[in-house]
Amino acid sequence: MQEIKHFINGEFVGSASGKTFANINPATNQQIGVVHEAGQAEVDQAVAAAQAALKGPWGKMPVAERMALLHKVADGINARFDEFLEAECLDTGKPKSLASHIDIPRGAANFKVFADAYKSVPTESFMLDTPDGKGALNYSIRKPKGVIAVVSPWNLPLLLMTWKVGPALACGNTVIVKPSEETPRTTTLLGEVMNAAGIPKGVFNVVHGFGPNSAGAFLTSHPDINGITFTGETRTGAAIVKASADHIRHVSFELGGKNPAVVFADCDMDKAIEGTLRSVFANCGQVCLGTERVYVERPIFDEFLARLKAGAEGMQLGAWDDECTSMGPLISKEHKEKVLSYYAKAVEEGANVITGGGVPEMPGALAEGNWVQPTIWTGLPETATVVKDEIFGPCCHVQPFDSEEEVIGWANDTKYGLAAAVWTENTSRAHRVAAQLDAGIVWVNSWFLRDLRTPFGGMKNSGIGREGGVHSLEFYTELKNICVKL
Repeated sequence: MQEIKHFINGEFVGSASGKTFANINPATNQQIGVVHEAGQAEVDQAVAAAQAALKGPWGKMPVAERMALLHKVADGINARFDEFLEAECLDTGKPKSLASHIDIPRGAANFKVFADAYKSVPTESFMLDTPDGKGALNYSIRKPKGVIAVVSPWNLPLLLMTWKVGPALACGNTVIVKPSEETPRTTTLLGEVMNAAGIPKGVFNVVHGFGPNSAGAFLTSHPDINGITFTGETRTGAAIVKASADHIRHVSFELGGKNPAVVFADCDMDKAIEGTLRSVFANCGQVCLGTERVYVERPIFDEFLARLKAGAEGMQLGAWDDECTSMGPLISKEHKEKVLSYYAKAVEEGANVITGGGVPEMPGALAEGNWVQPTIWTGLPETATVVKDEIFGPCCHVQPFDSEEEVIGWANDTKYGLAAAVWTENTSRAHRVAAQLDAGIVWVNSWFLRDLRTPFGGMKNSGIGREGGVHSLEFYTELKNICVKL
């Protein structure tokens, strides 16, 4: 039974209040740890430590030295790869085949990628004519924004946390991370790596807890926070915006999605099936970029649906450390109940259940876990609840279409605009359709293929701002202009 404490000013500390909560394995719903819950006192301590670090060695450190330390952090994660892998899988239940190829390697790489990006990003300079003919030189420099609050989600805990911490530290900021209460382990373990790498005290801090009346609310409303970055559901994002308004804090949000996949008759069927199976069912459907709406051109609809059904039914549900496991559980009992309520709603509204729609039988201790079946529906109108609402489970509705105009209209008929996938071997069509889709990122003949130099974020209710490459640096720095009269 692991005791998980806060990480403040380079030390692991408990809560002054003595409040704790259970760390649960979602595959069995058994308690595997106890987590200290931060109050206002712990958040105040973390903010004070982060502010002090800005004025200490970290704030005075040469860029090359800071970047070298971030490379050491990445190396430290990789050196303890198996520990991070086990911690991530215990918290989330996801199979190690997924976490070992995505979560941990990408979580480590984020430190190196953004350290290297910061070293090569230029700023502007302009010569200005003046009445006396001598002119003036304008040039810009980047300064750290200050203390950054990082509120990270439970679906890819390490990867999405370091996606924010990496560029924040590369830019010279200090951070306070509030990981999801569901997944505290890898963020806490990163504190040990930070100390071993030589990151100065107070640069990286972690406070555990919940949202309202807990660590999340205390952190995002704190007057001495200079920026807030958040990944999670749209309603929580709205609450954080309200909390940040009193102190006019900069925010960067990646929020919910109800993403479409558009499959044309001229697609490479094998590629489209493989990619759509991943985009619908990877991480038990708990991926903000996943495709819960699948539109298939009518001439190939029956074949595509049959093959997607076979792929879903071939998913192996099981323990994270079983080599045969391809899909794990949902994150919690509460989320399981939410997803199953949508399964019931689909039937109530007249869906054809092609496969799934219930709870699988699991052996032994797994029988108590948060398992649901991979599920496919057809036959619902575009106004149906499961076509409109983000479910965040291993499910999709598959709809036939007859024209580009029709499918683009359906794909864009949503309050969200995070991601989309297009499957076609016609290059002109690929460019034409991708340009018309309301989404921050559109994949053509792929899914989840990410170049970390490119902008990432959502339209509509799917977010505010962009991160990735220079776009992350824009958020994590203040750009200052200096005008020198010659």
